[in-house]
Parts: sequence; structure tokens; C-alpha cells
Amino acid sequence: MVGLMADEDRRAEWLLAAQDKAAALFGAVADRGLVAAGEGERAVSDGIRDLANEMFGTTRHWHKRIVRSGPNTLLPYRENPPDRLISTDDIAFADFGPIFEEFEADFGRTFVLGGDPVKHRLRDDLPVVFAAGREAFAADSGITGKQLYEVVARLAAGAGWELGGWHAGHLVGEFPHEEIDGADVESHIAPGNTTPLRRSDRSGRRCHWILEIHLTEPRRGFGGFYEQLLDL
Repeated sequence: MVGLMADEDRRAEWLLAAQDKAAALFGAVADRGLVAAGEGERAVSDGIRDLANEMFGTTRHWHKRIVRSGPNTLLPYRENPPDRLISTDDIAFADFGPIFEEFEADFGRTFVLGGDPVKHRLRDDLPVVFAAGREAFAADSGITGKQLYEVVARLAAGAGWELGGWHAGHLVGEFPHEEIDGADVESHIAPGNTTPLRRSDRSGRRCHWILEIHLTEPRRGFGGFYEQLLDL
């Protein structure tokens, strides 16, 4: 039992260390102004990839690298919209899943160019909704994926936004988890998942979760995205 607990502690430390690197990467993205007017989404994605390689050595990514702007920010993960140039008064988000020491990070942040107050409010609401969702998770030891999804949907509506996509998060761990669990509703914070989020996976390891907040303003044609670890 002591050995199992120590192993779980190490897994948690590695997941947090992977997230810390992803946070440092996105901080450098902002500092260097990589998300800029006149740049194409794919070019920005490649620039972030190259920056990750510069900062941490050659990196792999467990899911496709996503940079979306303008109306493309309304679309869920599975969509593959045409490349789009970022404009001077735009909103854009980046969603990357780098692998560090065989542990997956999954990190998303939103960037606003220009002074549109609604876009700025959406961006600023993202971490607020995330924090409230995390508080709901912490307060209920038996909360299910369905229940947490409903909490996040209510929080989004209460802030005046709609929730994009069919889920609000997923399992994360050692690479590759997507090939094993990616199509399984019980691996997602989603309406169909009636199992508790605090549980063990098929290998007996503690489940760890990413919370995704995808807020949209469909009437004005844009959205924003924010994600990181839920339970650590």
C-alpha cells in the first residue's frame, strides 16, 4: 500500500510538472506576441511548436495542435476549419497537448487583440468559470462527470455565455491515453458520464482530469477556451 501511494504521488508530481512547463510555454507565447494580427492560425501553431522545442527540446503532442481565431473559436475540438488570418480586433485561443517525460499536459488559453470589451469580458470570465467548476468538484467527493458538466453549463449561462462542445474535460495521464480512452464517454466530463470522477482507471491507477471551459457568444460569432488540470 505504501508503495502504491508513493507511485500515485509521483504520478501527480509529474503531471503537475508537465503542466508547469505548458504554463511557461504559454507565458512565453504571450511575452513574444506570437498570436498577432496578420498571422495565419497554422503559422502561429507552428511558431508555438517551435518555441516549445526551443524551451524544452524536441516535444511531441498527444493531440492535434489547435490555434483558432474569430468564428473558428466557436468550433469544438473535432472540427478542422480552414486556416484563417488573425485580424487586428480578434479573439483567438490555443489548445496544446505537449508530452513531457511521457506525461501529458493539456493547456488552453485565450488571447484578445484590440479593445472589444465583450471579447475582453469573455476572456476574463474563462478562469472565473474554471475556478468555480473546480470548487464544485472539490466540494462533492462523489461528483460525476454528468453533474460537473451541468455545473459548468450553469456557470456559463450565469455569466451570459453558452458552453461549446459536448464535454467539459477528460482524463489525462501517461501517454498515450487518447488511444485507449478517447472515445469512451466515461473518460469525459460529459452528460452521459454518470460515474464518479474520483475513481481508479482500468489499471488501478487514480484518475486525473482536465477541466475544459469553452465559452461562446454565437450571436457575435466568437468564443474562448481555457483548460488545465482539475484535480491537482
